[in-house]
Amino acid sequence: MRTVGYLGPQGTYCEEVVLQLYNKNEASLKPFAGIDAVIRAVALGEVDECIVPVENSLEGSVNITLDTIAHDVALYITKEVVLPVRHNLLAKKDSQEIAAILSHPQALAQCRKTLAILYPQAKLKPVESTAEAARIVAASDGLFAAVGSLQAGDIYGLTVLAADIQDNQANSTRFIGLEQQPAINLTGKSKTTLVCQINGERPGSLCNILQEFANRDVNLSRIESRPARTGLGMYIFFFDIEGSMTESNIAAAVSAVEAKCLWYKNFGSYPILYVAK
Repeated sequence: MRTVGYLGPQGTYCEEVVLQLYNKNEASLKPFAGIDAVIRAVALGEVDECIVPVENSLEGSVNITLDTIAHDVALYITKEVVLPVRHNLLAKKDSQEIAAILSHPQALAQCRKTLAILYPQAKLKPVESTAEAARIVAASDGLFAAVGSLQAGDIYGLTVLAADIQDNQANSTRFIGLEQQPAINLTGKSKTTLVCQINGERPGSLCNILQEFANRDVNLSRIESRPARTGLGMYIFFFDIEGSMTESNIAAAVSAVEAKCLWYKNFGSYPILYVAK
């Protein structure tokens, strides 16, 4: 039985994705306190795979995920899962005055406008995960509330003060699966992800990279820059490519890009999955 790590504790959206992907007899689930910790657990062989968030439709990229896979480990992306996210404001029964609202920073940001209307005086306090927020609130004196899932509310015995509090009803999060070996036998819709560093002192360097994709009719679904950690003003670039390395034009474009980079990493090609709420 494979072991799958996820951002814990029990009741996170990460766990929800894992439960959608695997039956109880297919995988043993192992929660971790932080996103970087669960990613490193795969690299160290403590778990076979991990599921972590990488991007939200309202708040953008999850930087700790991007930075960890770029700089700290040598892993492949083996799947992408898109989950519609419905946030709820959770509290202990009969809670009236709410002094602080806890959750993962991304979840708080996804509900920023709604929370300002519901509880304008409450302080927003970031914690490691939505489920950790629910756990803390369940053990508190009743002055705290958490932003999290209905499942987290059930697990920690909390009531729903307000449902569907995300600022946009189209709120969705992309999660990725990470493993030590690349995905094989791809079928259906797929992506390929690269990260590289280019010579930013040379005019047109990024344009030259992008031209390699354009010349071969390769579509990019996302470009993201992050600090290269080699000096102020130095950046690395993530590229999400529609399609897989089995397609000749994509393979040729990726090879040409690699030749022009100061540093390069290919996370492989992987399928795109969708789960229903």
